[in-house]
Amino acid sequence: MREKSSGDGTVGKALSVLDMVAAFGQPVKFNQLLEQSPFPKATLYRLLQTLVHQSMLAFDADQGTYQVGLRVVRLAHAAWKSSSLAPLARPFVDALAQQTGDIVHLAQFDAGQVLYIDKRKADDRFETLAQVGNVAPAYCTGVGKAMLAFLPPHQLQTALQQQAFHAFTPATLQSTDALLQELSTIKAESVAYDREEHEVGTISIAAPIFGHGQRLLGAISIATSTARKSLGELTAHKAELLKTATQIGDAAAAWHAPV
Repeated sequence: MREKSSGDGTVGKALSVLDMVAAFGQPVKFNQLLEQSPFPKATLYRLLQTLVHQSMLAFDADQGTYQVGLRVVRLAHAAWKSSSLAPLARPFVDALAQQTGDIVHLAQFDAGQVLYIDKRKADDRFETLAQVGNVAPAYCTGVGKAMLAFLPPHQLQTALQQQAFHAFTPATLQSTDALLQELSTIKAESVAYDREEHEVGTISIAAPIFGHGQRLLGAISIATSTARKSLGELTAHKAELLKTATQIGDAAAAWHAPV
């Protein structure tokens, strides 16, 4: 496969390989990576060896597979503590999950997408696709729309251009005009909804989190199954949700989200 040029040089190439390994979500063989790699076989092998030597990847010689290394885990944990809203929000997220009996997601905005930074649930009766560290589209998730609605105009225009509007379900919004219309409603009501737009059978209510000077820090949502609750029943938690978002924002007064 033809090698793509990179303005970031070798470091950029190595990081793209690290991303590729991580995207598999399980140990992966060299040939599987080669099928997706923009780099020639020799270049890919050299980059993998470098990442293994730096403990960014781990190589299982018996299975012939690569997976994310412990050094990445340590770096991720350090980033979670120093650059994420999650640690200071955790007590409030836990409390909301216990109060509602549903799943609570905490997210931040990242290059037009949603980055889930915490997820807490009261029990194991229900699960969602969202996992800590995962990214998801903004246009079809409650937390995503809650953040989009309150972005400054110039940031919103950039974010809108980054939305794919892929129809995950029959309820997914599929155009900029439809999304903008809903964002207007969200600004008026202070909450956003996911009406089975990203995952069939999953609904949520979400609210933005603001720090000092109404600076958007992230969003929080209560998610549940349509088999457990209706949107109306979920809306009954609106006051608790908004209170929790305010509590997190107050706790974050001296903290700033990465820009």
